[in-house]
Amino acid sequence: MVDFRLDNSSFDPVVLFGFFAFFSLLIALPISFWSVAGNRNSSKAKFLVVIANLFLTSQLILRWWQSGHFPISNLYESLCFLTWGCTLTQLFVDRAWSSPIVSAVATPISLLSIGFASFVLPDNLQSSAPLVPALRSSWLIMHVTVIMCSYAALLIGSILSLGVFLVDWKKQFKIRNSSIGSGSFRDNSDLYLHGSNEKFNSIQPIGFTNAEQLDSLSYRSITAGFLLLTVGLISGAVWANEAWGSWWSWDPKETWALICWLVYAAYLHTRITRGWQGKKPALLAIAGFFVIIVCYIGVNLLGVGLHSYGWFFDA
Repeated sequence: MVDFRLDNSSFDPVVLFGFFAFFSLLIALPISFWSVAGNRNSSKAKFLVVIANLFLTSQLILRWWQSGHFPISNLYESLCFLTWGCTLTQLFVDRAWSSPIVSAVATPISLLSIGFASFVLPDNLQSSAPLVPALRSSWLIMHVTVIMCSYAALLIGSILSLGVFLVDWKKQFKIRNSSIGSGSFRDNSDLYLHGSNEKFNSIQPIGFTNAEQLDSLSYRSITAGFLLLTVGLISGAVWANEAWGSWWSWDPKETWALICWLVYAAYLHTRITRGWQGKKPALLAIAGFFVIIVCYIGVNLLGVGLHSYGWFFDA
């Protein structure tokens, strides 16, 4: 049972902010499901996600002020920062396409992340500790922030790809939008270029299905996450050379981060050069989701490597 007595030994406002964020997301989740079932938008779920993000922002700022360093030094802070990035990415996606499906698909990721941090991790992994000498560098904010934001964007993008299967499991569909333009616009443009321009003025806006919208948003989120991951890997290599005199040491987390980069590179390659759309690249994105879980949580389960935050089996 959680003890909320207001004394210095048991009350930590940082942890309390995490609880508030968790309960905000917990309430938002069923509201999103009910909105999907009723086929209507829900501003309440979006409002609760915004509230959760504000709680997480306040939590990170307070921990930064308390510890005197950027709040990313242990697994608890890392999970809270990841949740903050996931909720922020979800809000950006929701702004691009306001649909309860986005909240219903994306909210569980943030809920599980902050729930794991708040209720599963032991106290010794939640409390702040001084940074080790290797982390006392200006590269800490640059590298870790970019990596965590890339994980958030890739996780949300991958779970949106899973949504492609959930909303249209038995249907075969053809994505009508790409980086070039919309399919119907190109068809009508061909008529215009070949002299048959009598139908050019009859071009109408295209109505996309839920699966097509999810596929498009997943593609954009994963693209942003992949670019951030690339920058994060490069900055990490520079920092490693500065701290340990080696650009790459094949540390377990470095290796899995490279595998993650390769999986999403394959995803983008199949979409851009091979023209894969819909369910085929979604399978690659879902595979990337599990690779991130292994890279981020699995390394800490093993408790090995220079990037391990430690695990409660070591407590």
